[in-house]
This record gives sequence, C-alpha cells and structure tokens, in this order.
Amino acid sequence: MTAAQLPPVAPEVTATLVEDLSPRLRKRLDAAVAKLAAYPVHRDGDTVVIAVDDETALRLHAPGGAVATPDAIVCGCLLAPACVHRAAAACAAPAADPPAEPAEPPADPVRQPAQAPASEEPPAPPAIPSADEVASPAQRAAAAALWSAGAAVLEAGVDGAGAVAQAALLRAAHTARLRQLPRAAAAAVTVVTLLRAARAHDPSYRTADLVTALAELLTTAHRLRTVSGAELAAVRGRARRPYSPDGSLRLYGLFTEPVVTGSGHGGARTWVAGPDARLYTVGDVAPGGVGRALGVADRAVRLGDTALTHRELGRAGLAVAGATVSPDGRLGAGKGVKAVSARGAGWWEPPLAALWEVPPAAQAARALASVSRYADPDGGGSDLLFLDVELLGAVREAGGSCLLARCEGDTAVRLAVADDDPALAHRDNLMLLATAPGTRLRIIGRLVPAHHPRLTLLACSHPTGEGTVDLGFDRLRRADLPDPGAPVHPAPPRPGDSGTSPALHLLERRVEQTVPAGRAALGLLGDTTAEAGRLRRAGLPTAAGLLTALCASAAQRERDGFGRLLPADTDGFATHWLAAARYTAAVAESLCAAAWQPAAGSDPGEPRPTADPVGSR
Repeated sequence: MTAAQLPPVAPEVTATLVEDLSPRLRKRLDAAVAKLAAYPVHRDGDTVVIAVDDETALRLHAPGGAVATPDAIVCGCLLAPACVHRAAAACAAPAADPPAEPAEPPADPVRQPAQAPASEEPPAPPAIPSADEVASPAQRAAAAALWSAGAAVLEAGVDGAGAVAQAALLRAAHTARLRQLPRAAAAAVTVVTLLRAARAHDPSYRTADLVTALAELLTTAHRLRTVSGAELAAVRGRARRPYSPDGSLRLYGLFTEPVVTGSGHGGARTWVAGPDARLYTVGDVAPGGVGRALGVADRAVRLGDTALTHRELGRAGLAVAGATVSPDGRLGAGKGVKAVSARGAGWWEPPLAALWEVPPAAQAARALASVSRYADPDGGGSDLLFLDVELLGAVREAGGSCLLARCEGDTAVRLAVADDDPALAHRDNLMLLATAPGTRLRIIGRLVPAHHPRLTLLACSHPTGEGTVDLGFDRLRRADLPDPGAPVHPAPPRPGDSGTSPALHLLERRVEQTVPAGRAALGLLGDTTAEAGRLRRAGLPTAAGLLTALCASAAQRERDGFGRLLPADTDGFATHWLAAARYTAAVAESLCAAAWQPAAGSDPGEPRPTADPVGSR
C-alpha cells in the first residue's frame, strides 16, 4: 500500500483521531502507520478498503473525493472505534486541501490540486484591513499554536516528528483556517506532507524543501502577531487563487514544455504572450508520467473550440473571448471561454520581440522575485528569461555537463538540462548544441537560483534560422549544425566562473542539518569558532554571529536546584534557527542577482543575433 492509493483525509479528521487515542496507543501509532504499508488495498466505489488481516478490514469512505469526518473511517477490529488502525490510516493518507472559494477549476491539477470538502466551512473572506488593523485575539492565538507546533517539529527533527507531532500541526492548521488564516494553514499542511515524505524515504524528497516550508510556517506565524494594515492581508493570504475575467485576449505562441513531476503526473504546458508581452500558460497535466507528457503535446489544447495541439499553439496564435486568468497567468478552460486559431508571431516580430529587449539583469531580478523561497503565494510573476546568447561550449559539473553561453553584458550563463529523462529530448539537444561554439541563438530558459548565472534551457531559435525548437519535444539533428561532424567542444575557462558557493554554505549546512535530526544535531557540534572565523574573513560577520548564536542556543540546557535538566527553550531555538534560515536565503538571492549584473567595461548591446528569421513560422 502507498499513500497514493488512499483518499485524502481532512486535517481535522486526522488530528481528532490521534487526539482520541490513549497515551499507550499514541506510542504505538508510528509503528502502526509503518505496518499499513504491507497491507493490501482495493477500491469499492467511493470506499477504499485495507485488509488488516483475513477477518478485519479498515474502510475509508470518501464520497466527495476526501474523507471529511472521523466517522468515515471504520475499522472491523474488536477494539474499534478506539483502536489504533483508524488513526494510522488517517496518518498514512495524504492531507486533503481545504474547501475553496467559488472559482473556476484550473486546467493544471498539479499546480492547483482539486479542492476537497471538510467538516466545517470557513467564514467569508475578510475585508481589506485598515491601516491600523491588527490580527484578532483568536488569530493571534491560532498563530501562537502554529508557532509552537512548528517549533516542536524543529526541536525533534524528522526522526522525532512522528504521527503525534504531525497531528498537532494539522490541528493548528485547521484552527488557522477557521480563523481566516489560509496562508499559515497551507504552510502547516505542507510541512506535514514533507515530513511524511522524508520519513517514508520518498526519492523526490529534498531537505531544502522542508527547510523552506518550516521557515515559511514560522515566519508567517511570527508576522501574524506583529504586522498590521495592508501587510496583514498578505500574511493572512487567500484560500485559493481565483480565476478572474479578463475579457478578450489576442495571444501569440512562444513554446511548449513537457511537465513531469515526482508525484507521477505528466503533461504539457504551452506558453503564450499577449500584445503587451504579458505571459500566459495553457496546461494539461494529470497522472501518467513522461509517457503522458509525450502524448499530450500532440493533443488539442483544452481551451474553447480550437483544434490546435499544444505544439501547434506554441508556434501559432489564438483569439480568446470570455477569458479567465489566474494571478500566475494560467488560462481557465470554463464553459464560457471561446477560442479560435489565429496568426502567430515570430520571436523577432512584435509583440514577442519585446521579451528579449529587457536587459538580462532586470529579467533575472523579476524572475528571482517570483521563485524566491518566501515569495508571496499570490504574487504571480514568471521565472522565465529571454536571452540572446553566443554558445561557448560544454562545462563539466558534479551532476553532469551543462552548456556555457555568453549573453548581453558579457555575462557567462550556464544552461542546464531541464529534465534528464532519456525519453525527453533535453539532454541530447544540449549535447548537440555543445558541438557548435560560436553559434548565436535566441533562447528561453527558467532561472535556477545560484551564485552564478544559471538557467534550465527550454526553447531556442533553430540553428539554421528556420523556426524555433521546443527542446523537450523536438530533436535537433547533426545536419542542423554548422559542422555536423564536430565533437562536444569544452568551453574555455573564464575568470570567476568556477560556479562554487562562497563561505555562506557554512551557515546553510547548519540550518539544513537541524531539520533531519533536530536540535540535538547542533547541540553536539562543540566549538564553532573556526567556522565563524571563516565567515568573518569572507565578509559575512552577520552570518558568523547567527551561526554562533544558533549553536549556542542548541547546546544550552538549564538545570534546576537538584541538577535535573529543565525543559528546553524550544521557542528561543526556533527563533535563532529562523533568523539563520531567512538570512541565508536573502544572501543567496542577493548573490544570485549580483551575478547577473553586466561585467565591468562590457558592451551592453552585445551579443545580438546575426540573422533575423522573421516569418520563419
């Protein structure tokens, strides 16, 4: 049995079932959750049945797609309903999303999952707060509960944050949702989801993701108790990013990219632009993996009555009436939307050409704001960059090879593979381009935050000047290159292009080290004077102070008059850890933005393409 085989369970249902267990059964809960993985599962209509043994079955009834009440989980054992099986099943299942505000369903179920019902409906969304409005006492209490639950997880680490600690987070998340704090509630559920992935040894789990999620939870809980006015509205968040009417749109196709997620979903996303160069997307993503991604690219887009496929739309145009758009640019596919095919535009024609006229540094700053670890969820924005580059050759890295190119401002940019799946064309295309140094291309890439300019390469102009290439779907041939027989060309070394991180990693690794093993991981480090000294010599005195304070807080344990250890100061440790986490993220983003600045003495007008394939579409 896997979590994907079980229906989502509302957070408050899981919390209630765990809270109702006796202390003895709570100690056995994690072991019971692990045992469930070995039990067979089958679906009977809206009910999922887990065979605990030959005579006992555990049933999860989810008529609306999710388990909404504790009574919907029924066990046939002799101890039911006070048995551990019901709580274990709830803890093993995915956490359901909260009910949404009425809005048009999205076309991309991965980026915006289907909303599930819950046992209690939230109140109406709050009005825009006045300049001096602060969080209500009930909201502040909910924020305090979230902080305490998050600090407890940080204290224990992944290894110690079992089902009971997760249930406390889910209870706090449910309370926050009822208090009109959807952003904080969503952050808590995200932490629980990542904790479960870490404890299940999910190959898609990354410690950095849990670091970001925990820091977002603690930050939001802290700010809810300190901010006011318009800032309070942003910290409260929205229950859902609604689609809003946008009238009639004239759209011009840019490219299509495959979408393959670690959760087993696959599909395609086509990027288009309006007359003002605003970006929009049309997506079709569902369970199916890379095989589905390859097939969807040649299926008609789900928008109005148009017969254009995703790959065709990426090179054509579209006229849409009754359009609905989400804040991040996704086009809705509701019944009222009408769409017909229209003429497209080349990358060197207006309005698309305007995307390449923005200086790279300005594009990087805009993209960095959209992919920031702690960006406003409703902020929108795109992480794409549009560059004119000259290829320099291949560069070897720890994870493989990437392509080095020079863009405007004499900035060396590393172009990495967007997806290494051999069924997709990304890797083969990039290696072919590495055989053609000196080739000038117009490219589209996705920003990868790093201490050096870095993109994942998504699309480019064709090396022959005829049309464009969707690098995930279209495959270049050697005949398309200036020298078909040329081998991969190593890029010449460039000063300051080592791609290594500064001394900041000394603090970053301590921040990450806390999450798997908890406070104890830092408490055993001993003297960190040498690391703090390296940070100061690197010009990072604030990082040195944060490292010293964090490790001192981890090691600090007070004793009473009889020599017994007093409870640890979890709030103080969480505060020090949060300061270090936010600092490292801010410095890393500043270093990324600085890396994209033009080189001193460079000509901001170079390089530019030597050919202008207008009408190549």
